[in-house]
Amino acid sequence: MTDPSINNSSRSMKILFACSELTPWIKTGGLADVCGSLPQALSQRGIDLSIVLPGYHTVLKNIPPPEFVSLVELPLGTITLCRSTLHDTEVLLINHETFSNRPGNPYMSDSDRPWPDNEFRFALFSQAICAIAQNQASLDWQPDLVHCHDWQTGLVPALLSLDATRPATIFTIHNLAYQGNVSLKAYNQLGLPDELLIQNGLEFWGQASFIKGGIAYADKITTVSPSYAKEITSKAFGCGMEGMLQHRNEQLSGILNGIDTDTWNPATDQHIDTNYNVDSLSQKSANKAHLQKHLKLRRDPDALLFGVISRLAVQKGIDLIVDAFSELQDQNIQLAVLGSGDSELQKKLQDLALANPDKIAVEIGFNEALSHKIEAGADVFLMPSRYEPCGLNQMYSHRYGTLPLVTQVGGLADTVIDARADKSMANGFVIDSANTLSLQRGIMRAIDQFKDQSTWITLQKNAMQVNYSWTESAAQYNHLYKQTVQMHTNI
Repeated sequence: MTDPSINNSSRSMKILFACSELTPWIKTGGLADVCGSLPQALSQRGIDLSIVLPGYHTVLKNIPPPEFVSLVELPLGTITLCRSTLHDTEVLLINHETFSNRPGNPYMSDSDRPWPDNEFRFALFSQAICAIAQNQASLDWQPDLVHCHDWQTGLVPALLSLDATRPATIFTIHNLAYQGNVSLKAYNQLGLPDELLIQNGLEFWGQASFIKGGIAYADKITTVSPSYAKEITSKAFGCGMEGMLQHRNEQLSGILNGIDTDTWNPATDQHIDTNYNVDSLSQKSANKAHLQKHLKLRRDPDALLFGVISRLAVQKGIDLIVDAFSELQDQNIQLAVLGSGDSELQKKLQDLALANPDKIAVEIGFNEALSHKIEAGADVFLMPSRYEPCGLNQMYSHRYGTLPLVTQVGGLADTVIDARADKSMANGFVIDSANTLSLQRGIMRAIDQFKDQSTWITLQKNAMQVNYSWTESAAQYNHLYKQTVQMHTNI
């Protein structure tokens, strides 16, 4: 149902939402969750929105046959444009053999290396997006604004900047560390415009950078949390892009991601053993017992059970978790880990679990059902990230009354209030630095706090009552869309 408070001006706004991942069709991380949820919230505000996505083999195999729209000739080749729907939102699929004939991960081969033609694939995808944006794809539809996400669509604002009749553009940075950098030779082989390869354009330390195209040329730039928007203008978090981001700081803002509150709801979650809500919080303990049994951990309600669901990477502080738990084995704590990533970190975690089978369980890979069981069954969720643009799991954890223990960075700083703060607002534990000693101290604080069950329950209830729906985020994007279109119209 459309929000009745929305005025008529937003009802006619046309948005092309360009992304390389889309939950539930194709996912490697949080980008997919955002792109699967935000369009629904925007459509409910009366916006005429279409999503554009590569026609990956995995997608085409698992959805009903999409409707053929047109063949579109692009500088890099011919694509087949098809149409499907997701949650009543139109999805335009860009079909080309480099997408549709290649199963598995959208970016990586089975040997865990980037596909060697990624620069071609996503340059082609960007050209297809531009064709739709310029009403050159037989759709008889032209957006007022193109909303691009991450490096895979970073060329779009750059290419559209060469067209005087282009729509407005917004570029959202989900993770600045992934930049889509290519050699100058590869850039030239793609036949991309020379006039874009300048210091204030795509040129980046002797390479060409797809993500810099979005940063340099989009009308507005957003990140997925207010704190991350500030952090990336600094050398510590700017990944070499801080100069350009400082230059464009007036056009940069952060809008905190929401989450799918229907999927992540302990009252209705079909993956967990016992459903509960803020008024029946005592039922959460049944999920802890079930998780301990499922993972073959010692059945002990007094053991403080920590959960981790993560890409196993140094960015996520997984090495700190290994070191901290190696030092704290005399404490009555347990650890449940689900994830995959760096092979050395995987082995260290598995070795730790082998040495402590009743206290530590590690499952390598992705398991949707187990991720929900961990969120419901753990007492504390660990996210000692070195940087975190937004983070979603700390929000999922709040929904389940599982207190996050996080570093004070990015979206973690924007969502987790430390237990030492006002007890009417506190909802987790915050450590100042991403190092082993700080994490150990944070874990010990959590252990001590767990002994005071009255205060612990207060923290849990605070956490469960935070509103993380997409409603507020969608309202902020709606305002930004109107502002950007108006600004672009007045140029």
